[in-house]
Amino acid sequence: MDNLAIARILREIADLLEIKDDNPFKIRAYRNGADIAANHPHELSLLDETGLREIPGIGKDLAARIREIAGTGDTAFHRELIAEFPPTILDLLHLQGVGPKTVATLYRELDIRTLEDLESAALDGRIRALRGMGARKEGLILKALEERKRFAGRHLLPDAHDAAAALVVYLRERAPDATIEPVGSLRRGCDTCGDLDLLASGAPQSLMDDFVEYRLVERVLGHGDTRSSVLVRGGFQADLRLVAADSRGAAMQYFTGSKAHNIALRDRAIDQGFKLNEYGLFRTADDVKVAGQREEDIYAALGLDWIPPELREMRGEIDAARSHALPRLIDRGDLRGDLHMHSTETDGKDDVRTMAEAAREAGLEYIAITDHTRSLAMANGLDERRAIESAARIRAVDAEGLGVRLLAGVECDIKADGSLDLADDCLAALDIVVASVHSAFTQDREQMTARLLRAIEHPQVDILGHPTGRLILKRQPYPVDMEAVIDAAARHGVAIEINCQVHRLDLNDVHAKLARDRGVPLVISSDAHSRHAFGRLRWGVMVARRAWIQPADVLNTRPFEAFRALLRRHRRRS
Repeated sequence: MDNLAIARILREIADLLEIKDDNPFKIRAYRNGADIAANHPHELSLLDETGLREIPGIGKDLAARIREIAGTGDTAFHRELIAEFPPTILDLLHLQGVGPKTVATLYRELDIRTLEDLESAALDGRIRALRGMGARKEGLILKALEERKRFAGRHLLPDAHDAAAALVVYLRERAPDATIEPVGSLRRGCDTCGDLDLLASGAPQSLMDDFVEYRLVERVLGHGDTRSSVLVRGGFQADLRLVAADSRGAAMQYFTGSKAHNIALRDRAIDQGFKLNEYGLFRTADDVKVAGQREEDIYAALGLDWIPPELREMRGEIDAARSHALPRLIDRGDLRGDLHMHSTETDGKDDVRTMAEAAREAGLEYIAITDHTRSLAMANGLDERRAIESAARIRAVDAEGLGVRLLAGVECDIKADGSLDLADDCLAALDIVVASVHSAFTQDREQMTARLLRAIEHPQVDILGHPTGRLILKRQPYPVDMEAVIDAAARHGVAIEINCQVHRLDLNDVHAKLARDRGVPLVISSDAHSRHAFGRLRWGVMVARRAWIQPADVLNTRPFEAFRALLRRHRRRS
């Protein structure tokens, strides 16, 4: 079992315990265990119980549960909890803004068991009559139901990656001489994926039998000689195709997509006297195959440089490949720093020193500790006094010489009118300020745009954090004129963040490319709330690659002193 699959089961246990109104300490232990599993850099399924108990936060009972999940795909305790409720009850928990306490109330008071029950009760006005609900809560539930319908069948990129990776490992064990790879939107790095598309070349036909017998398969949708399709636990449809080894490159190109890119490539082939399909590139005149085993050969035969999968969206990549002008895309190894993270000072799970040591282990050279400010009361946000005291402690840790440099900053809340949450002299005394919106998402486009523009104009703002407020598959971006925001950032020298939280990935690739084209510096930051979360930097890098971003476009690819000199506050003084 991969870590995210383990985390999902532990989180479901915590949710079901909360619906039962069970012991809050037990609930918290399972939630913490789920967070550890989801963010841990090593595969927990490979550790024995002793190794698991060496991880802070995992005790004897939790370690035993994880071992059981790793060995069987589930735990008896989880099954017992599920048996106490209708199986559809967990669907309610996947709605934005609907937590276990709300689900418990809806179940006990209105016997709501399914999404259909919930929608009917909301439309009938029955939810607003419940204590603690009201018309506003009812409206938010209806909106969440509408968004769920819109996103049906889609999965977050990291979830799809982990589900596919586990399946690929299983298949490679059974066909070690074959080449088995994910294709489709997953290979292109899209922020959401539908089906898991896998391609096997040089594999025996018996691999199809192995595929449908995978232990996480819930239903076989099709079982053929060269293509099979299954439904895998977690709601993923997975498709496996077998191709001959000499057609691997053509099939990789064809099944990776995108559709628009493939159409343009096929049209180019036709114009040059070829036909291109999943089997190869053939001369039209005599049907002789001229390329097919390697993708690079397909592109080269058509007079193009090989195009990285992330760029295959028909956004100018074919013209760039023809003129040898494709960028050298950023990769994870280019990042030297991480400029957005939280500690136990507010809502983080680890202290400053622990975060610094984890960052060093992750290969980073510098970090910024940017805890929340006071408007975020639920996160124990900092006021001016605490911000200055926190900065002094961060600088003291930096002075210890841990092998990673530390900057003392805050993630300062942008209030509804665009003003900042802390006084100017306090912000000026810090090393770095990330400004972000965390409230009043219902403002209209004009209000939200004016709000962000005012924040960008503030002389102490260095970085605009998660600028559109989206939560992928949960919440739409708030309405804002991003072109105006990007132009303002360019004028004032404010960097814009690609936030690596898997539900955010904000900026998205389209806006990140626009920012780059307008000369706005970018940063790629984890928004880590624990020492285990630095691994998510890879997902922000994927967004950047889809946006044609090169290392020089990102501030935190530079050595520490060079990076500091490019922050707005230092460029303003020079």
